[in-house]
Order: sequence, then structure tokens, then C-alpha cells
Amino acid sequence: TPGNFIFRTREFEQMEMEYFVEPGEDEKWHQYWIDERMRWYTDLGISKDNLRLYEHPKEKLSHYSKRTVDIEYRFQFSGQEWGELEGIANRTDFDLTTHSNHSGVDLSFFDQASKERYRPFVIEPAAGVNRSMVAFLLDAYTEDEAPNAKGGVDKRVVLKLDRRLAPVKVAVLPLSRNADLSPKARDLAAVLRKHWNVQFDDAASIGKRYRRQDEIGTPFCVTVDFDTLEDQAVTVRDRDTLEQERVSIDQVESYLAARLVGC
Repeated sequence: TPGNFIFRTREFEQMEMEYFVEPGEDEKWHQYWIDERMRWYTDLGISKDNLRLYEHPKEKLSHYSKRTVDIEYRFQFSGQEWGELEGIANRTDFDLTTHSNHSGVDLSFFDQASKERYRPFVIEPAAGVNRSMVAFLLDAYTEDEAPNAKGGVDKRVVLKLDRRLAPVKVAVLPLSRNADLSPKARDLAAVLRKHWNVQFDDAASIGKRYRRQDEIGTPFCVTVDFDTLEDQAVTVRDRDTLEQERVSIDQVESYLAARLVGC
């Protein structure tokens, strides 16, 4: 990588879309995709304060472009506060015209409704996968305080990823590595694993295990404790609010499903 972690790499993955529109409708659809792409980032959790639009000056537009707008994120790299996430270009009919001129193939489109034939304009959003991932991670990184077992508070690092982006959705944790608790927790993890990516963890204290899950952005921790052996219920902890709720084991799937919609 030439620098700034994976912001700029010699090889990278890119998402592109070619959206074909009728000439004369291109400006409307170009603006539509600028708005939609911005909404995609904010809907998945990036703060609007850390996003902005950059309009390419006309004198610096690429030869094929009628208008290009970049979505930029406030990466705050040294000497570079903002960096491009993606560009949305109105490429006009440049691509189809060039291809037609060189291939001799007519790439015009006949509109059945209007009985007109035209060569479509192309609206092209092009987004870097690596850069988007860095932006989501940076925006989710949070430091706050959480209560500890000694009655005090500890500094907590938490990755407040949108639940749809969190790589692990649920962690199942026995209160301790106990002959009665661990098998029950493993069984519950196996059931939940049919629906989501679930981790089982019984190493170290429960507090340290909570912290491990906070750091990787796991939205929910399900704790199997000694009361579980009596009441057949578990404690579900929310990553962001730290609220804990007692849920019957036979209701855990539906409880989580209601909170992990789209995951």
C-alpha cells in the first residue's frame, strides 16, 4: 500500500453501476443517484457531519463527463482531512457512441412507449470497497465508560457498527467455565448459529469477554448463568446501551430476530 492504511492500494475492489437513461432525463437521474448513494452511507451509520459532496469544476472534468460529484469522508489522515469514497458521473452517451463508432454496431434503444429511438446516457456511481470499509470502521470506533465488577468504571472501546455490518451478530457466554453452564451455552449457540454468525466464548472473566465483543462490534451478548439452570432464561446485553434484559431461552431466537432485521 502506498499509504494511509488501505485508503490507497495498488490493487483494490470497486463497485460500479451503469444506469442507462433517456437523454434529457440524465440530470434528474444523476441527482437521484447522488442522493441515493449519500443515503446509503448514512443509513448504514455514517454521520452526516463526516460526509460531504465535492463538485468537480467544469474545467477539470474528465473528457467523457457532463458532471461528476464525489462523496467524500472525513478520514482525517495527516495532511488530508477529506478523502474520496466514490464518484458519481454523468457519462452522457460517450461509452455507447465510442463503442458504436469502433464496432459498427448500432447501440441505440427503441422506446416502445414513445416510439422514439435514442442512444442512452449513462449514470455511473463508482465506489471503493476498501475505502468504504475504513470509513465505516472509523465512524463506528467509540471510547466510553462502562461499569466493572468492582463497582467502578472502566474505559471501554466499542465498535458501534450498524447491526447489518457487524461481522458477529451474537456472542453466547457462560458466566463461568462450569460443567453445567458451558454445555447449555454451547447448545444455545448452536441453535442461534442457524440464523446468524455466533461466537461462543468461555475464556477469562465475563467482563473481559464483554469487552472483547464490544471491540469487534457484536450487537448482543447472551449470558448463561446459574439462574438459567432454574428459570430457563438468559441475560441479553445490548452493546450500545449496556442494558440487560432477561429473556426465556425459548424466546431468544424471536427476541434477536426482531432486533437483527436485515442481518
